[in-house]
Amino acid sequence: MGLNAGHKIFFRLLTAIAAPMLGLLVAGQTSLVENIEVCGGQRNLSVTLEIEACSALIDSSGLKPQGLAIAYNNRGNAYIKQADYDRAIQDFDQSLKIKPDYAKALNNRGVAYQKKGQHDRSLQDFNQAIKLDPNYASAFANRAETYQFKREYKQAARDYDEVVKLQPNWAVARNGRCWTNAIVGNLELALAECSEALRLESNVAATFDSRGLVYLKMGQWDAAIIDYNAALRINPKQAGSLYGRGIAKLKKGDASGNVDNAAAVAIDAKIEQDFKRYGVR
Repeated sequence: MGLNAGHKIFFRLLTAIAAPMLGLLVAGQTSLVENIEVCGGQRNLSVTLEIEACSALIDSSGLKPQGLAIAYNNRGNAYIKQADYDRAIQDFDQSLKIKPDYAKALNNRGVAYQKKGQHDRSLQDFNQAIKLDPNYASAFANRAETYQFKREYKQAARDYDEVVKLQPNWAVARNGRCWTNAIVGNLELALAECSEALRLESNVAATFDSRGLVYLKMGQWDAAIIDYNAALRINPKQAGSLYGRGIAKLKKGDASGNVDNAAAVAIDAKIEQDFKRYGVR
């Protein structure tokens, strides 16, 4: 969602030798170069400072259209970090007015609509971003997440297939592929994907939780409990892991599973319905 490698390279070149690309008069205007770096996320400063830097660039007269589109896009991303989704969308709109074929701004606007719960609208943007750039892994991943929100798990699983083809070492995508395939019942594939995700990143609660679900649906109660325990050591308040562990315990005849289930419901009142939707009773 944020500044990608291509944009970082673009801004490095800009601050070094390619300032004329954006029509910057570097001599005597060091502040503009600094704003470019801050707006581009190169200095790891606060979101407020990123927004201020992007705003200064947008309000200046030194940017050519490509640079202006990037500045609006980057400020939109900063607004997303602040959960100010309406302002983010306004900036992505401006970016796309300048550069209608800007796939990254379309993807990022889709994220903002997703955050607002406008999932059909977010899908439109992800679809268009992917049409413009069929190798855009992040857009596939974001679209998969939107399909998950819509409970369209088969479509989500297909998008994660594409992400893994494009970026096989992306642990988050591997976990997403595991989770969605677990729900639709492709358990062997799901197990392989979770195990690969944990090989890539070994201490992620969400992935242990996903694999716990796989083992739960396989009827491997002890393995499920081991993974749910691992998830809860990292995130003790993860409702799904508590509830899944509770079910596994009860399947083994351990009445303490009721305690886990009650604790999970206290965190998330809908967790029981979620597990029913996942195919776990």
